Amino acid sequence: MNEAYEYLKPYLENTPETGIILGTGLGALVNEIEIRHSIEYPLIPHFPVSTVESHKGRLILGSLAGKEVVVMQGRFHYYEGYSAKELTFPIRVMKLMGIKILFISNASGGLNPNYEISDLMVLDDHINLLPDHPLRGKNEDSLGPRFPDMSDAYDEDLIKLAFKVAEKLNIKLQKGVYAAVQGPTLETKAEYKYIRTIGADAVGMSTVPENIVARHMGIPVFAISVITDLGVENSIKQVSLQDVLNAAGIAEPRMTRLIKEMVKEL
Repeated sequence: MNEAYEYLKPYLENTPETGIILGTGLGALVNEIEIRHSIEYPLIPHFPVSTVESHKGRLILGSLAGKEVVVMQGRFHYYEGYSAKELTFPIRVMKLMGIKILFISNASGGLNPNYEISDLMVLDDHINLLPDHPLRGKNEDSLGPRFPDMSDAYDEDLIKLAFKVAEKLNIKLQKGVYAAVQGPTLETKAEYKYIRTIGADAVGMSTVPENIVARHMGIPVFAISVITDLGVENSIKQVSLQDVLNAAGIAEPRMTRLIKEMVKEL
């Protein structure tokens, strides 16, 4: 962590107070940023490397809506072969860089029958179905407690701000529970039914490990999903990566406006 931070330190003319992780097909927010530095992941000591074609793999430093931000343009996933500790390593580094709030975006499959493709869902809770945990092993007490409380996994004030901003911008928002699975296969019909039965409104392959590590360090989190396909009975169809990217592309301008305005109001 310290070696990665020391490498990035010369780029930190200003302290980024907000960290943002951009998920599958959701990289266009970068176009709204006044970029000062764009650093390829392989250059940063100990950083994982994005292996998914839709993830650029750059750490962006600059300002968004007049606020200092550090943005991950591309993230890491368990299915790429990384451990939960490895894929959340950048969150630890962003904490050293100074972030006070973390925004996370992702593409996910909708399980709630009231959802439509390209809807935006604000996460208000999650279910962790991943087979690895980023806090497994010896706890580093300087980072956070051995047994962090997760009853406030997603910050209520940030959720309220999102709905206030959405109303002002005339953007429709859903709110629900996100389940994280390991992937890379999309779910079977029986798996969709099971995940819905245990209480999830959407399912995806990311976000929860990053959330856990941020909360371990006391960082409030806001997360948002773009519903890119439906796992609802009688609505399940074969889905390709291009289908996911197309659905994300439709929602991306709304998500970009929402996050930009939220950052402005922080």
